[in-house]
Amino acid sequence: MAMALPRAPPPRSQLPAEASHPSTAQRSASFPTMPDIIAASRAQGLRLRLQVLGPFFRVRAEGEDGSALGRAEGVVRPWVAGKVLHLDSMRLSRDTLSMDRSIFGLGLFVGAAAVRHGYDQGCRTAQLLAINDSPLFHSKLVRFYTRMGFKVVHEVDGSSMGDLAHMLVWGGRGTRMDADIEQLFLRWGKKFKASSSGNNCTDLKLQLEIGKNNL
Repeated sequence: MAMALPRAPPPRSQLPAEASHPSTAQRSASFPTMPDIIAASRAQGLRLRLQVLGPFFRVRAEGEDGSALGRAEGVVRPWVAGKVLHLDSMRLSRDTLSMDRSIFGLGLFVGAAAVRHGYDQGCRTAQLLAINDSPLFHSKLVRFYTRMGFKVVHEVDGSSMGDLAHMLVWGGRGTRMDADIEQLFLRWGKKFKASSSGNNCTDLKLQLEIGKNNL
């Protein structure tokens, strides 16, 4: 008498996609929102202000005493593969880069607010140039952006004809770096979500709206 053998479970490749990979909606739900980022920055004694004029934007960071800690400026621009967040400049004071109040330093919040604004406008890729004003400061910038999740694409040093286009676009020499915005959010999510849990973000949303159309 033949006995039926138990059926082996299907290989992973045959499992439904949702069983092994979260959906886009599930991933997006885990991303830090702008109120999350603002609330987390408040907890660090930092005030962020977003100003928007058409595709152009600026994020300003101030201490509780009103001192300027940094800013990010850029533009949301169309591209062949979709919109791109072009961070034209992201300038942090030297004191900001050396702060140890968070594992990334307070400059993370400036970048996160700029990236979240780009994502809300439909961008999925962020681009920047770690400007090379001085070898020491440039190396710190590259390390900082790498820790944020950006990857080196090209060294713009003026040694090739192709560098001329980069220098015209970015206004100087340095290290071109790109990042997938969703990967940045996955990297940052727990930090901002944990920092902002339980905070009332109503006044933070208003703070972001004040600067719109007023660059």
